[in-house]
Amino acid sequence: MTTAPEILVLGSVNRDLIVHAPRLPLPGETLRGQRFGSCLGGKGANQAVAAARLGGRVALAARVGLLENGAAMVAQLSGEGVDTRAIVQPADEVPGVALIVVGAEDAENQIVTVAGSNGMLPMEQVEALELTGLRWMVAQQELPLASIARAFERARAAGIRTVLNAAPFRPGSESLLPLVDLLVVNALEAQALVTTLGGAAAAPETLAESLRRQGPAAVLVSLGAEGLCWVDADGPRRVPARAVKAVDTVGAGDTLVGALVTALAEGQSVANALAFAQAAAALAVSRAGVQDAMPRRQEVELLLAQNH
Repeated sequence: MTTAPEILVLGSVNRDLIVHAPRLPLPGETLRGQRFGSCLGGKGANQAVAAARLGGRVALAARVGLLENGAAMVAQLSGEGVDTRAIVQPADEVPGVALIVVGAEDAENQIVTVAGSNGMLPMEQVEALELTGLRWMVAQQELPLASIARAFERARAAGIRTVLNAAPFRPGSESLLPLVDLLVVNALEAQALVTTLGGAAAAPETLAESLRRQGPAAVLVSLGAEGLCWVDADGPRRVPARAVKAVDTVGAGDTLVGALVTALAEGQSVANALAFAQAAAALAVSRAGVQDAMPRRQEVELLLAQNH
């Protein structure tokens, strides 16, 4: 990448191993599978790739062990246009992996994840992060919370805005909220955070406002088929979902985050950034796969143009 990144994503990188079988196996049972595939995954990698495909100048900070073909995972990220210079590649560690079995009868799945080299983001790596030229720092919760907190402290001190996608929900993540400028959660994550803080079940706008009082300047709650709920100092706003035939919703949230931060880094208004992110997510859910389903910039702009 020849231009300096404006967005730094801290996150996990996994190799997803996916087996399709007639149904899920019983304990001790061996089934003949129908097909097998592997793909790059992990929320950090997903969000970085989503941003890069949409024109974002994005770098990824992660740990990807070189055992089990980890170097190929980093090369794939680089091929997508992600700046990989902040990825540490320990020679003696195994990269993160997710083993996924999908049953054809009912589309149920079983997933076993091994954090591998994702299990740590050492403080020395956080302290060594190059922040010059960055405008946004993004993190999810597949990394140690203490490392995210320190990275956000450094970002805040450097005038860089922070985005926390509080997924998957983890106890203790509420402690990060004072360091967050923009919080992105789905409805379940929003409710879990508010419950942890002593609140009760409520409408999305109320949940978002409760979370905003903990520190973030803005909170975005994604509501699936019900669209988006955004709350900032100007109050709440709803963005209705686009009519789309959902084929595969896995990765839609990561596409939404990558698209939103890309638009905001470009200086787009909140309204335009939300519309851009919603369109990107709609395209992603209309296709099978995760990163394979993530749209390119031209596709999103074409979809937006059809509504004018």
